[in-house]
Amino acid sequence: MGSTLTTIGLPVALGIIMFGLGLSLTPRDFTRVAKHPRAVFIALVCQLLVLPLVCFGLVLAFQLPPVLAVGMMLLAASPGGTTANLYSHLFRGDVALNISLTAINSVIAVVTLPLITNLAIAYFLPGDASLGLQLSKTVEVFVIVLAPVALGMLVRGWRTRFADAMDKPVRIASIVILIVVIVGAIISNREILLANLGQLALITTLFCLLSLSIGFFVPRLFRVERRQSVASAFEIGIHNATLAIVIAQTVLDSIELSLPAAVYGVLMFFIALAFGFGLRAADRSRADDAPTAVPAGP
Repeated sequence: MGSTLTTIGLPVALGIIMFGLGLSLTPRDFTRVAKHPRAVFIALVCQLLVLPLVCFGLVLAFQLPPVLAVGMMLLAASPGGTTANLYSHLFRGDVALNISLTAINSVIAVVTLPLITNLAIAYFLPGDASLGLQLSKTVEVFVIVLAPVALGMLVRGWRTRFADAMDKPVRIASIVILIVVIVGAIISNREILLANLGQLALITTLFCLLSLSIGFFVPRLFRVERRQSVASAFEIGIHNATLAIVIAQTVLDSIELSLPAAVYGVLMFFIALAFGFGLRAADRSRADDAPTAVPAGP
């Protein structure tokens, strides 16, 4: 059962999720970045450079076991998840920007994910030849990530009405699949998870909060509009945990390596929801504090 889930179920699950992403994309989503170059550039710098450095600092501070440390870095290197669009919609972010960022991040991750993961393995597990994303495995990552997205985009170009009709069912299926994948990963390695649950819950919660905060406040610092900053926050804070789990279990053949992503995948929904409500409460408070206009006297 466990091996079937890993070898067949996980890649199929991720394929459906990435196919669903492709169904929602058009070539315009890749060119739209020209409208908001500053917002896109800042979000990508945060996602690709700042987050791995923040995660590396957290891993060292928490002194995680080496395999779990690599698992955290794999998670940090994973692009934003498709559910970021849903959260952005709920909390009035720029959903179009989210879609563009997810599309670009998914393409860039084909290069950055193997690079960051290999650097983490070299640092935390030196001399372990069994792990690592060599060329053949990097090609595997490329196929896992981009082939379903490209197929989804082709279907959208060929049958736009079908793609629109399938958008909602595929989104719902993606959430259900994500939950099944995470539960499967947790059950498969529950002993190791229980032994490290306290550490993993704390570090993944902190990492998610920092990701969301960096994604929102760094763009605001550079005067990016609020809607775009909200989109950036959820794009950076909601990682594609399924991708990290699939790469850990099927490409690197290590269930233990997938545990940080599995724990993160459970907690990020609640943390992102709380963060969104926090932003909304701050907006309401700001609106209440704003001075009201005094009517002119006669």
